[in-house]
Parts: sequence; structure tokens; C-alpha cells
Amino acid sequence: MIKHDVIAQDYIAYHADTKPNKLATMDMASGRQFTYSEMNVRVGQLATYLKSRGISKGDRVAFLALNSTDILDILFAAWRIGASALALNFRLTASELEYIVNDAGPDLLFYDHMFADVVEELKPLVNINHYVGMDGLGGVETDLEKAIASSEPLLTREYQTLDEECMLMYSSGTTGKPKGVIITHGMIFYSAINLLQRAQNTAESVWLTVMPLFHIGGLNISSLPALWIGGTTLVMRMFTSDAVLDAIDSSDLGITHTILVPAMLNDMRFNSKAETTDFSRMVVSIAGGASVPGELVKWWYSKGFVICDGYGMTESAASNCVAEPSDVPEFIGTSGKGLFLTEMCLKDPDGNDVKQGEVGEIWMRGPTITPGYWNNEEANKNSFVDGWFKSGDIACQDEGGRYIIEDRSKDMYISGGENVYPAEVESVLFGLEAIADVAVIGVQSDRWGETGCAVVVLKDGMSLDIDEVHAYCEGKLGKFKFPNHLTFMEELPRTTTGKVKKFELRETIPTLIP
Repeated sequence: MIKHDVIAQDYIAYHADTKPNKLATMDMASGRQFTYSEMNVRVGQLATYLKSRGISKGDRVAFLALNSTDILDILFAAWRIGASALALNFRLTASELEYIVNDAGPDLLFYDHMFADVVEELKPLVNINHYVGMDGLGGVETDLEKAIASSEPLLTREYQTLDEECMLMYSSGTTGKPKGVIITHGMIFYSAINLLQRAQNTAESVWLTVMPLFHIGGLNISSLPALWIGGTTLVMRMFTSDAVLDAIDSSDLGITHTILVPAMLNDMRFNSKAETTDFSRMVVSIAGGASVPGELVKWWYSKGFVICDGYGMTESAASNCVAEPSDVPEFIGTSGKGLFLTEMCLKDPDGNDVKQGEVGEIWMRGPTITPGYWNNEEANKNSFVDGWFKSGDIACQDEGGRYIIEDRSKDMYISGGENVYPAEVESVLFGLEAIADVAVIGVQSDRWGETGCAVVVLKDGMSLDIDEVHAYCEGKLGKFKFPNHLTFMEELPRTTTGKVKKFELRETIPTLIP
């Protein structure tokens, strides 16, 4: 772990001093807008309230809420007094939240009224001292707004360094119990620097936040870097394709940047507004959460919307590599080169470097990498080697050094002695006209050991059979990569970051195969 003696600065307070009238945040659902001066006071009032409830440096403050600018206020208020934030996934049940809350031990929970029933069910299962209700819309009668209105603003920040923890985010749990990823002030600071060049982020940038703010992509790609540099972040309460396309089309909003996951992009392409939206103001549009099928990137490129595929993890503050806009369309399928302050390499199972063009596990190190997992020495032992973090993701590099993300190592299967990476097969299958969405998993085969099963969501009114799949794959994939089973679902199970829950598919799909 790299040690720093650098002070963690309060950039809301800094911008309030240097550009007080600049628009900091806009809440899309309520229409509320806050300049840096206004946000600074609001954050200070909330910091005072937290202190009045006994929250101090080193304590944790949790939030369970749909997106709103209130979440950003909560984060900066916690940081102003040296507390750490616990981001909770609002799609989890009370029993799922029980494990995370008891593991992290927050003293206070801010919760959206939409989840009041879940919170009531959670209360007897955990030991939280204070609960603060909110509606995400600025309702003056909510606990949050009353707390802010009744408090004098604290405008000075508790001393903290970049090494200190500022947040816990729990992994999405695609393979089992979630792990608490420790995020430091330094990880956020250095990942913001990483975005300066690749995303062309400036104080004039206007970022649209669509992904959930409990997720590293929504928080640390489209929200915090915008505020760090003195730009503007617009927060959308929930994703709809209509809302995103309307927002991008609005010259009054002037959106220049956003990050979307493949599932969102896929949904948006079926919206008729995709044909008429003006994308000319967009500087960089990053895709994250999972690799974007090349066919999807090409489709959006044909509409004038350039999608830059990126790769990152919660453990790296979402800051690893992003394709340059100039890489599209020539280098579709790559996630660009490593970012300035994140060192990456590819290793074989024995920890040896792999040759260019060969696949290996992504290892990474640098100031954007987590110091470790919360209360989980076993995970730390398995994930770190000589200062390198082992991602569990498989990739190769093209001749220009661009990373091509193949898949999670856990999702790879072996067919006839050959490694098959489902993401590659999925990218090809997305080109089939009948397919709206698809995931590929490995299933047992008497002949090949394992073979592929394509789990398909069909477009309305369309059909597909395995012979059509094989005919389409001819010349595009080696035959050992052809899926030999085909099954259908109305919707793929996904995490909030857009990743397909393949562990669920591996449990349920084999029972559907004759």
C-alpha cells in the first residue's frame, strides 16, 4: 500500500470560495439546483447535525436511497467531520442488508421513504443508533430537511490524509457473499486525475449521473470527478431510456459526459428517440460495468453517439482503462490503454507475465487501488501478491497495447480442452437480429466436457433456433466456441451495475436443458 502524507481537501469548500456562483449540482427529479456556495452551506449544516448525533471521525454513516443530490450532500458532510460513508444497494432485501450492515457497523442510516418497509424489517436485525428519513425531492417535512434547516453550518473540515478511509462499498456479490471494499480519499483523488486526460474532464464539463450512486461507476466516474474539478453534475433519480435521451438532447442542460452500462445502452437503442437525439455536445460517453458488445458500439456510432468502452472495479475506484474516442470505430472491442496512475499487467495462473496477444489475469497496482477488504483477511490474502491486486478478470492486449477484456475467470469454461470466454461469444450473438439480450454460460457435455448454452431474450415477435445460431457463428467463431444449447428468458437477471448474474444462470439453466 502506497502511503501519503497529503491532506485530503474539501473541494466543495474550495470551489465555494473560488467560484461560489457556479452550478455544482442539479437534481433532475425535483429540479433543485445548488451552486457551490449553496452546497457548501448545506453540507456544513448536515455535518453539524451528524456531530449532534454523536458521529465523529472514524464512524460510518450509511445511505439507502434512490439517486438524488442529497446523497452527495451526505457524503461531503460525513467527510467534513472525518466519518466514512457506507453505500447500500437499494435493490437488496432486509435479510441481504443485514449481513452488510452488521459487517460494516454504521451508527446512522439515511433512508429513502420508498424503502421504509425494508428499513422497518431491518431494524431488529441490526444495531443502528439513528435513522433519518428522506424523499430525495427536497420535501421540507422530511427528517433530512428538518435536520439541515435546524443546524448551523460547519465550514471547517476535520484533518484527514489521502490514506484514510472515506467509504465502504460492498461488491455486487455475483459469486457469493459481498465483500466490503475500503475506499480512501486518495483513491478518489487519483482516479479524478486519471480522468482529466482520457475523459477530457474540465471545469466546464456537465456530467449526467444515471448509474446508482451506491455503485462506484455512478459515484466516482460521473459525480465526484465533476465536483473535484469544479464542474457540474446532474443526478437522475432512476434510469429510463426516455429520460436519458431527453436529457442529452437538451441544449439547456448542455450535458457533455456520462457513463452508462451495456444494459442501458441496449434498452436505449430500442427507443425511437435514439434516431432524433442530438449527440453533438457529448465529449466523452463511457460504458462500464461489463464489456460492451461490439455490435452495440457500432450501432450507436452509426447514430453519432461515440461509446468509449472502459474497464474498472470498485477495488480500483473504477479507474483502470478507457478507450479514446479516436479508437472508435477502428478499435471497437478494446477498452483502451491503462490510465496514467493505474499500473496494469497480465499474468498467467503461476504469476508469470504473458506475451502480447495472449490472455492472462489482470493485475493492478497504484494509488487508485484499495488497501484491502473490510474485516476479510482471507480475501486480502487471496487478492494481493507483492503489492499487486489480482482482479480475477481475463484480458489480452492488442499490438497497440489496448486492453481487450475477455471475461471473468470464473465465467470461463473449457470445451474440448479449449478455453472459451463467454463475453466473446455474446458479442457475436448480439449481431443476430432476433436477439434483444443474451448471456452465455458453460454447461456439462458428455462429449466435450463443457459446452456453451446461449440464454436469449428475444425481440418482440421474433424466433430463433440453434441451427440459425450456428449458421450465424460460422466464420465468426471457432466451432468449439459455438453454443450447442439455446434457452429463452423474458429478462436476464442482472446486478445493479448491469452485470448478468451468471452464477444464478449456472444454477437454474442446466435443469431446463433436455
